[in-house]
Amino acid sequence: MSKRTLAFLAAFGATTIYALNHTIAKGVMPHYVKPFGFILLRVVGVAALFWSIFFLGPKEKIEKQDWGRIILAAVLGMVINMLAYFKGLELSTPINSSVLMTVSPIIVVLLSAFFLKERITLNKGLGIALGFIGALALILFGAELRQDAPNIPLGNTLYIINAAAYGGYLIVAKKLLAKYHPFTLMRWLFLIAVIINLPIGLPELLEIRWTTMPLWAYGTIAFVIICTTFLTYLFNIFAMTELKASTIGAFIYLQPLIGILFAVITGKDVLTLVKIIATILLLLGVYLASKKVKPKL
Repeated sequence: MSKRTLAFLAAFGATTIYALNHTIAKGVMPHYVKPFGFILLRVVGVAALFWSIFFLGPKEKIEKQDWGRIILAAVLGMVINMLAYFKGLELSTPINSSVLMTVSPIIVVLLSAFFLKERITLNKGLGIALGFIGALALILFGAELRQDAPNIPLGNTLYIINAAAYGGYLIVAKKLLAKYHPFTLMRWLFLIAVIINLPIGLPELLEIRWTTMPLWAYGTIAFVIICTTFLTYLFNIFAMTELKASTIGAFIYLQPLIGILFAVITGKDVLTLVKIIATILLLLGVYLASKKVKPKL
């Protein structure tokens, strides 16, 4: 099997794990693990994994002028992003989560225009508009009466905050990734995330009743730490060595489709007309916002 084929499988594997995570992670919240306690477990576990393999990368020293950017990247990508997502997952539904995650590329386009002065074309402008109409449709009209989703509009809003924070993280971390080895960067980002998340997540972490937790709940926690965070990062890194960024980015269209299918098959969510329309608008918006215009010859 060629490296390019393995890269496609890695990208598909990462996308599939992300899609399944919407349903799997929600299964333990908030009965066994509350969201902020879950995030503390997540960053501690992933920090330990990255520090345990640091010898696989080069020995690099972080330059003094880069620490501010690294701290900001950790706050956006491993604190606000993760806390908003898991709290949103507790309050809303897996399908809403898998659909609203796709708004992230649209936010990256907006942030790039604002901070990097990148031009917004007509296609990008239309894509941004369609994407946010789809997101607003879920927030304003996607409310349902469900015991496992006590505040869907607030949860959906937190998903948007999560996507915005992640978009900001990508902008901030772009220069860092060009300068430092990924293993070097990740071990410091997650260590900083542990320190910041500690006072936020510790009270909920201490509430976990480990002795009465069923075995499948332990499996869910392990899945989120090992698969959703650690393995997906490694898969994406390998995919980027063989595939174009635009090719990898195209896999985001699969995430809501796989996520919706898995949530419906497992009986954890139902597909409504509002969700279908919002999904179509968001995916079309992402396509237009991410589409590169070919230069005229």
